[in-house]
Amino acid sequence: MEYANPYVVANAEASERTKFIRRTYLHLALAIAAFAGLEAFCLSQSWAVPLAQKMLSNWLFVLIPFMGAAWLADKWARSNTSRGMQYAGLGLYVVIEAIIFIPLMLLAQNHDPSAIAKAGIMTGFLFGGLTLVAFTTKADFSFLRGFLAIGFFASIGFILVSMMFGFNLGTFFSAAMILLAGASILYSTSNILRYYRTDQDVSAALSLFASVALMFYYILSIFSRR
Repeated sequence: MEYANPYVVANAEASERTKFIRRTYLHLALAIAAFAGLEAFCLSQSWAVPLAQKMLSNWLFVLIPFMGAAWLADKWARSNTSRGMQYAGLGLYVVIEAIIFIPLMLLAQNHDPSAIAKAGIMTGFLFGGLTLVAFTTKADFSFLRGFLAIGFFASIGFILVSMMFGFNLGTFFSAAMILLAGASILYSTSNILRYYRTDQDVSAALSLFASVALMFYYILSIFSRR
């Protein structure tokens, strides 16, 4: 006979599930606030433009360390032994996202400062809608895992090819990435309600933050082009 694990959110007491969800979205809100503050600080510094120029001239050498740091941050956030390590993972991820956003933020700031606010509002609207769908339907979106894996590998391939041959991926690619980010939000929210343990709220918040950041990046890129 199999026994349900009481530490998994889906099998926990209602009060524990509520506490877990509150902690998760509180950590997500704090991560977004920290990202916004750190981004504002970076953009106000004299070294922001030279750094952005170096990043754009060697974008491949930026993406590889970014992916490595993202993997490390996720590993730390999933730590079973140290709460401090979990927060270190979330903090590291916020920092690397803030850095990777600098070139795009400078572009938007110089050409259409309102694009940042517009992209933020649109991202919040889409995230709220998708979260509402996941919570109200209580559907299991774990079937999206294969789609997301293929989509992320394909996107990396397109990005690498575009850098090698020097062509612009364009609006359609950004739209596809927004769709991929939306699917990732549904998948992550579904996992939060079913498969995470009640002590993994920091890791759950990192998963959501990664999807929100991805969506915001490509929405902002579309607004910046316009």
